[in-house]
Amino acid sequence: MLHSQKEERGRRFTLALRAGIPVLILTFLVFFSTIDKEAAIKISTKDGILLTAITFIAIYFIYFLMNLSVQETLIDPTTQTFNKKAFMKNLEHYHPDSLACLSIENLPLLNENYSSDQVDTLLYSISKSLNLLFKQNGIKNVLIGRNRGSEFLIALNENYEQIHSILETMITQNRRINNIEVEYRFAIITNTHQDYNKAILQLRDLITGQSLEEEKEDNHITLKDAKELSDSERDVIAALKEKKLSLSFRALLNIQNDTVDTYEIAVKLKSHATHDILPRVFLPIINRLGLGREYDWVLIKHIIDLLPLVDDNISFTFNLSPFSLRDSTFQEKLFTTLEDSNINASRLIIQLYERKTHHDLGGYLSTLKSYRAKGLRICIDNFGSSNASLEYMKHFKFDMVQFDRDYSTNLDDDTTHTMLYSLVKMLHELNVQTVAKWVDSPSQKKKLIKLGIDYIQGFGVNKPLTEEELIALYHPSLL
Repeated sequence: MLHSQKEERGRRFTLALRAGIPVLILTFLVFFSTIDKEAAIKISTKDGILLTAITFIAIYFIYFLMNLSVQETLIDPTTQTFNKKAFMKNLEHYHPDSLACLSIENLPLLNENYSSDQVDTLLYSISKSLNLLFKQNGIKNVLIGRNRGSEFLIALNENYEQIHSILETMITQNRRINNIEVEYRFAIITNTHQDYNKAILQLRDLITGQSLEEEKEDNHITLKDAKELSDSERDVIAALKEKKLSLSFRALLNIQNDTVDTYEIAVKLKSHATHDILPRVFLPIINRLGLGREYDWVLIKHIIDLLPLVDDNISFTFNLSPFSLRDSTFQEKLFTTLEDSNINASRLIIQLYERKTHHDLGGYLSTLKSYRAKGLRICIDNFGSSNASLEYMKHFKFDMVQFDRDYSTNLDDDTTHTMLYSLVKMLHELNVQTVAKWVDSPSQKKKLIKLGIDYIQGFGVNKPLTEEELIALYHPSLL
């Protein structure tokens, strides 16, 4: 048993003893009042045993009730909403039409920069504001619970539009609480009468998918029907099992020779029933089901098989999960496949999303060196989106960086222009190739060329190609 558990057990026993003293005094008073006052008080062995038993039972019973109360509490101590267990139990009786999840996206950052008391007060304020807003909108029978540290679960029998409006108002009115800035995301699903645990996982997938949809202005992605989400999950599993990938190829224009020698690959999954499945939908599902390595293998094997169908000078850049790259079985399988295929490994450029957190940075960069040793190239995507960019450059020799979209779309801003100029100059001195994406206009292209960017990508270069269009461009006879 942990020392803390022993301390807590002792604390509860002391409280039970203190609570039992009045009961024992009352018992002794009753006992004393029933005996003959004139006779000498004699406590027989039988009476002693009885009094001892009463003492033990009273204290033990109080201690038992205290433990039971702690173990079966309905309330999350921080937010005073239902805890996860109580919330799920209430769902079975309530049978709500809709479930929503409000996530505090910057909670890890807040925990690092504010005291625990300040964060606890913040979370309590959020739960109070949520409850008040629902009451102000005439909704009384609403369940609010805390799922994980950053997630509030909401169950109610209201339509999608009303819930959406209330949560939008909640966010607008509470972006700053106690001088602390709060970042929110939310998702809503309806038709949730089947499996509530699965419905909560679906909500989490929706919120996770929002961070993958960078170009989407409305960051509150919501699907109205839980059945649609279940169908999506089945479609994702089927597409992965059947290796049904739908790839599009975004051309990177080499400024030095004004030709396209590299394509960035965007992936969707093919669905038998509906349109192609977007990454913001399938990636959270794949990760939740532990299929990330399988997905990454299907993708890279497809790319390796595609390379002989285009010119030898063409390279592909694409994203792989750090968890797959770290996996020794995945590495061995990839290296063996490359050797057997006789493909020039430098035509494969693995993208790392700079905004992702890579724990054990030293160990991870050491892993990347094994890929570099086999000839593969490594690229950081969204370079400059956080302070970690330069830290990575200090520890690893990358081959290419793709700048965050804000640099390409805000070139008229003097500060942005100056920063990009400095970064390009630094990277060239380190012999790292530079890529600017989201280039849609001739003026952007002209400014970026003047800054010395090596590659540009966007509608100002070319529209994305399908796999069939790509093969037709280089080897039409193969189609």
